[in-house]
Amino acid sequence: MLPERQGPAGLIPSSLPADAIEVGRVLDAWGVKGWLKILPHSTDPEALFSAKSWFLQTPDAKFRPGFQAFSGTVSLHVDEAKLHSGAVVAKISGLDDRTAAEALRGARIFLPRSSFPAASTDEFYWVDLIGLNVVNREGVALGCVRDLMATGPHSVLCVEYNTVSDDGSTSVAERMIPFVSVYIDHVDMAGKCIKVDWQPDY
Repeated sequence: MLPERQGPAGLIPSSLPADAIEVGRVLDAWGVKGWLKILPHSTDPEALFSAKSWFLQTPDAKFRPGFQAFSGTVSLHVDEAKLHSGAVVAKISGLDDRTAAEALRGARIFLPRSSFPAASTDEFYWVDLIGLNVVNREGVALGCVRDLMATGPHSVLCVEYNTVSDDGSTSVAERMIPFVSVYIDHVDMAGKCIKVDWQPDY
């Protein structure tokens, strides 16, 4: 039997938590002392800063073919994570040189949803909005939130809905609704619904 491939120091073979959410990926090494530069999926990376343990999985093969740093899922301890020049950088325990950090380029970062800091009033994590139904003031169903998109000053709900063509066939379409108070009346997390001031023909 061949020995199991050893990855960079500091990586511990682990299982992905049941409530794990993908929150970013390793973009590159930062500096020469083993720091990582992170590309977060959210414009608010607070969860990355508050968590002391991250879980990594291998990158998609199309993104980085031939990845060899580790296989499966590993966990690591975060000594420090901070914003630097608009990017997230992190020092990982046991990762002490640039070569070891570069080996992790492309790795996907996961956190348990239960570890996220509590959101402030009228603030929501993107992951919690995905899958919610969207209904306007007249009670017309506008679809289901498939994704969110950052556009600079604010986020936009990407709402997926079914449309029927003249020949009776059904296809999936998408409408964009700015996630700002002028259009968003109420987010009912318990009822899994977002009420909006929006019309189907906008």
